[in-house]
Amino acid sequence: MTGSEASPSFRLAYVPGVTPAKWVRIWNERLPDVPLTLVAVSAAEAFDVLRSGGADAGFVRLPVDRTDLSAIPLYTETTVVVVPQDHVVAAVDEVSTADLADDIVLHPLDDTLDWDRLPGQAAVERPATTEDGVELVAAGIGVLVVPQSLARLHHRKDLTYRTVTDAPESRVALSWPEEKTTELVEDFIGIVRGRTVNSTRGRTPASAPADPKAKTKAKASPKRPETGGGARRKPATGKATGKATGKSPRSGGAGGTKGGKRGKPRGRS
Repeated sequence: MTGSEASPSFRLAYVPGVTPAKWVRIWNERLPDVPLTLVAVSAAEAFDVLRSGGADAGFVRLPVDRTDLSAIPLYTETTVVVVPQDHVVAAVDEVSTADLADDIVLHPLDDTLDWDRLPGQAAVERPATTEDGVELVAAGIGVLVVPQSLARLHHRKDLTYRTVTDAPESRVALSWPEEKTTELVEDFIGIVRGRTVNSTRGRTPASAPADPKAKTKAKASPKRPETGGGARRKPATGKATGKATGKSPRSGGAGGTKGGKRGKPRGRS
């Protein structure tokens, strides 16, 4: 960690499709004295914003250049195809890229999917943005394959979308400049990872138990009663040992004769 001083505020960038509201709410609950400012950026400019100091951290789409940026992958999005409501695809729950072979598939310049080969037929021109691509779908020019969050972001009543089972998927990550891993960045990482408010976030705890084995020692098995140097004491002669023998006593009286044996009866004179 290179920065330990507290910043007066925390700037969080996010790309289209990411909804940071949940994490912002937790931040405001835990650090009410440190205002968090949201910075909306395009997927293409997100990394330059982080490098230039325009944001302390940001939600971006992978891949990330790990030369100077750190990243924690968070989740993978479902990929969908956006089509008009009356398109044949709207009649099914999901499709494959092969099902789009006869369609013009639009390919925006800000596309975040890593295609080996774009499905369908190529359009004459590439739309500048995903939002422009959605407008062209509404105009009946073609269809658009995007992460589901972007389909929701640019939703229109005259359009719908369906899952594409074999298309590339977009992965969202939290990223920040590696050399600027401040304590506030660590705080936000903890929030995103679901750590509790009492978590040390990997920092050294302020105090630790003097003897970490104390609890183990306290739980040791109880000692056996002392027996005079470890030897078992023999019971005194004539006293019961407390052990059952399974045989009836042979003595005539309550205590029996000395030695525990019964003599022959005397004859009468």
